Amino acid sequence: MERILKSVLDSIIEGIIIVNKEANVVYVNKNASKLLGLPSDIIGKYVEDVVENTRLHIVVRTGLPEIDQVQRTENAVIITSRLPIKDERGEIIGAVAVFRDITSIRKLAEEITNLKEVEAQLKAIIDSTNDAISVADENGIVRIVNKAYTKITGYPAEEVVGKPATVDIAEGESIHMLIAKMRQPIYNARLKVGPARKEVIVNATPLFVHGKFKGSVAVVHDVSEIMRLNNELEEIKRLIRHMRAQYTFDDIIGDSRIMQIAKEQAKKVAQTPATVLLRGESGTGKELFAHAIHNISPRKNKSFVSVNCAAIPESILESELFGYEEGAFTGAVRGGKKGLVEEADGGTLFLDEVGKLPISLQPKLLRFIESKEFVPVGGRNVKKVDVRIIAATNTDLEKMVKNGEFLPDLYFRLNVFPIYLPPLKERREDIPKIAMHIVRKLNQQYGRMVEGMNPAVMHYITSREWQGNVREMENFIGRIMINMGPEERIIEMKHLPEKAEVSEISNIETLELRALKDMVESYEKQVIQEALKKSGGDKSKAAEILDVSVRTLYYKMERYGID
Repeated sequence: MERILKSVLDSIIEGIIIVNKEANVVYVNKNASKLLGLPSDIIGKYVEDVVENTRLHIVVRTGLPEIDQVQRTENAVIITSRLPIKDERGEIIGAVAVFRDITSIRKLAEEITNLKEVEAQLKAIIDSTNDAISVADENGIVRIVNKAYTKITGYPAEEVVGKPATVDIAEGESIHMLIAKMRQPIYNARLKVGPARKEVIVNATPLFVHGKFKGSVAVVHDVSEIMRLNNELEEIKRLIRHMRAQYTFDDIIGDSRIMQIAKEQAKKVAQTPATVLLRGESGTGKELFAHAIHNISPRKNKSFVSVNCAAIPESILESELFGYEEGAFTGAVRGGKKGLVEEADGGTLFLDEVGKLPISLQPKLLRFIESKEFVPVGGRNVKKVDVRIIAATNTDLEKMVKNGEFLPDLYFRLNVFPIYLPPLKERREDIPKIAMHIVRKLNQQYGRMVEGMNPAVMHYITSREWQGNVREMENFIGRIMINMGPEERIIEMKHLPEKAEVSEISNIETLELRALKDMVESYEKQVIQEALKKSGGDKSKAAEILDVSVRTLYYKMERYGID
């Protein structure tokens, strides 16, 4: 696939340069070398040292795309678009520059003296370019379009020539009409054109003859092709990451005692081949733990294959897990297909949301776990693999076993070494550190420079109930940061969504601000004392009111010296 993609990139008319997250050059296609006169030995070098006037190192640092920037070289004028390349977590892993020589088009625009007299010659010239071009007169009436324009917009010349330049606009304002009013060039205008509402970027220049305004010429770029190539690169990287664990224990934020216990348990079991069952509510970090366990296990250099049992349709889940032989069913690939279980041979198979596994498939998974053997769909020969199983669930498996929805033997095989991952309500002391970790992460994704939170905001976030745990908190903080101004550095109460509880906020605003850790502990102690008061000292009832385990309540009472 990589060879095919490289051939595609080498064959297109645009020049392409790709750098990694350190801004070192990892790929240059033929047209880029030709347009910029680059030497053949620049791969691996820092891009600013080998490419004149580049800004790719800045795009890698900021994560901000730069679309259709005019750039002058020694021999030409080019239009350059620079885009950050991000992984599935939204973290920047590189950047790509796509550019094209527009020298000839700019010269054509400057040399037009009479649109009527040179129309035939001009049309022959612009029809030979792959850039979509439209020319309008001083009143904004379309006079010339080329074949590439028709290809992008879907409108042939006879449907637009002689009509106002608004005829092809599906969304946005006509650039020709704007130039007819402003008499100034316009760059990087985002529009949607034609019946298909195709997204394009338009660069347009006014035409002056002997100082008199005569119209405008626009170059229309279809950004979908560039984005398609970028998406193909992302898909290739996603497939590669699919076979490799991404996270370590350093990525798991939390210093609370209950979280430290979970980490210690995970680190101990990681050194064994034992099956692990990660249990906890949605958003508590089960996938992070699975990755981290694999990354310190003896299997860390082998494959890590993740399977979401709820995301794959039941009709194809068996063939996806165990593969199939040629002719197993209609539409089967010639030669058959290797399943995810076999892909994980020698490594780790992570079964996420295992409680959603169809009851019909549970016996086959049970036999595989017991014997490490399986038969592909439509096959006869037994295959044997060496796979370590890590499963995760947020469902009550014991209740499912009781209701006949989960095989008891499969439950016992998966529950060899259970690890409980606590929700945020049981480890509120970790929330401030988690919140700031999320802010730093979103700074990279959104190109922001948020430095911290007002203590009142942090108190609100710490005391709020997070049903979706870290995942919900990240979405909440993300909405806040999107609504902040680019120049704002501190999250204030005014940035909170309007639906935030007014009573909570008003109480927070009157707090005496102290060290954040002291504020969190003081608030938590008050809540526990209030719950014990309401329950008449019954700790089981108090734990039920607080929606925490009795074990967690006893731990916190001891910590805060509550009798």
